Formats: sequence, structure tokens, C-alpha cells
Amino acid sequence: MVSLLDIIGPVMVGPSSSHTAGACRIGLLARGLVRGTPQSARVELHGSFARTGEGHGTDKAIAAGLLGFRPDDVRIREALDIAEREGLSYQFEKTTISDDAHPNTVRLSVTRGPETHVITASSIGAGRIVLSEIDGYPVEVNGNLHTIVVVAEDRPGSVARIAGILAEEKVNLATMRLTRLARGGDAFMVLECDDDASDHAIDAIERLEWVRWARRLDKVGG
Repeated sequence: MVSLLDIIGPVMVGPSSSHTAGACRIGLLARGLVRGTPQSARVELHGSFARTGEGHGTDKAIAAGLLGFRPDDVRIREALDIAEREGLSYQFEKTTISDDAHPNTVRLSVTRGPETHVITASSIGAGRIVLSEIDGYPVEVNGNLHTIVVVAEDRPGSVARIAGILAEEKVNLATMRLTRLARGGDAFMVLECDDDASDHAIDAIERLEWVRWARRLDKVGG
């Protein structure tokens, strides 16, 4: 099915929905993992992002997302200068992520305080994105719903306990996916919700003794 978004594209600043709007949304999701503007970011651009990204404003768009700007924010044009003023140190590199990676793919490492997170994400057209990896865990996050990501010990009852906390907050769980690298190790949970979870709910999840960390990612599409 072809949507109106596919025809007219997203509301945005910049010449390309893939290179600008999608790139900005990737930066926004990466920002959520460190709970604010990172202090430093290493941006590895693959394929078309590497070849033509600078001319299409991909570098500015990613920096804008890391600063918390939305794709329609006119400050995208000055995002690199604003990043320097705000203390965001950035480094852009051209690389090959993998032979089968989407042409508009980026690996983004963000650091804020003691925390560093690494994502691999692609801009797949009309401003749409998909995160395919977070900290080495394979995932599928598109930002079309309010999203919570959790790393926790793989133990019985963990999913039910987290779902219970969200239910108490009247947050409706739309989808949930769980990935683990090995049985008995840590599990990576992606919970997509119809409603935005409160800080209280995220704190309650993170206080569970078997949870390593929990983060709320902004709804950036849909």
C-alpha cells in the first residue's frame, strides 16, 4: 500500500528525505539512549550517505537530531555550528559497514558522561528509518511508536513484571521483541507503546534488580 507520506514526503528542512529527515530521526533516537545531548559522537557513514551525504546535509541532520531538533526545524542548517557551541564534539568518517547494508546506513557512537552506546541504522526512504543494531544486539526499531529499550538478565517473569509496571501507568503495550545473544545471558527488550511512558515508569523498570538499564526513545515518525 502506498501512503501519502510516500508520495509527498515528510515535512522537513533539507533537499532529501532520506539524507536529511531520516538522518535527523536517527540522531534523535541515538540521543535518547544517553538521555540528552551527547558530549561526543562518532559518525561512520556508509554507501550513499558516505558518497553524497555532505552535499545533501546528512552531517547537519544527524548533528541536529543529536541536539534534539526535529526534521522541520530550521536550525538544522546551522546544526554543526550549534553543536560546537553546545559542547557536542563530533567526528564524521566514511566506511563500509557490510556488503549487504542499506545504501543510506550509519553507525553512530554517542557518549554522555560514563555512558556510550552504539547504533547501526538506515534511512530507507520518505524519512523512514530502521535501527538494526543497538550495542551489538540485533533489533528492529523504526520510531513510529513510543519505544522503550531495556537490557536485563534473561530470567523467567521479567517480561511480565515490566509489562505490569507499564499497565499500572496505563501505558498500552503495542509490540514487544526480545533478543538474547546466549541463553542465560542478558536479554535486550524493545517495547513499542501506544502511549508515552512517564519518567516514573522508566525509573521503576530500571530499579528492578535484574535490569541493567532502561531508556525511553522519542516517537520520531508515524
